Amino acid sequence: MKHSKPLLVALLTLAALQLSAHTINYQLERVPIQNVVWYYLILGYKHILPDGFDHILFVAGLCLLSTNIRTLLWQATAFTVAHTLTLILSMKNIIVVPPAIVEPIIALSIAFIAIENIVMTELKPWRVLVVFAFGLVHGMGFASALNELGLPRNAFYTSLISFNVGVELGQATIILGIYFSLIYWFGHKPWYRKYIVYPLSGLIALVAIYWTISRMMQ
Repeated sequence: MKHSKPLLVALLTLAALQLSAHTINYQLERVPIQNVVWYYLILGYKHILPDGFDHILFVAGLCLLSTNIRTLLWQATAFTVAHTLTLILSMKNIIVVPPAIVEPIIALSIAFIAIENIVMTELKPWRVLVVFAFGLVHGMGFASALNELGLPRNAFYTSLISFNVGVELGQATIILGIYFSLIYWFGHKPWYRKYIVYPLSGLIALVAIYWTISRMMQ
């Protein structure tokens, strides 16, 4: 019994260290903080544009069911809050889900949104909850990519927030690009759903279903 207490303390300490562990970027621990901010800001943006083709399709799918910019922004806000939450928890190793599970679900979420655009004629209030749920999964995907490069220990939250802001800027670029190049000009046309929403959503769904199957087989 005398030796059990120190052993228990050691195990708890080790567990706590593992819980808060994340890949460390040692190089960025020796650079000015503004360089760290800029580095992760650009990294987050590039993770969406041009590298995040699956996230581009997801955000594009969110833009096709409604022509109201406020509605689009509400969906984007729900997605942002959700993926920010799981991004932080995943980087802290509080939530650990293997990419083999996360990646197929991300692809499936894209297919779900695209199919919903086809079968629904208007956006329902519960879609925000669906987007939030999918955002939780996408956040774990962001964390998986970010953890490959790691974060500096002396600027963990600064770099994490910078990465997230970069992601949001990338998503905002997609939303505004689709809105002002497509929805603003053609969203009120009677043929908009038939010739734009259906074909684009169908294409997104086909790509996402292919990704889902291929990722499950890896």
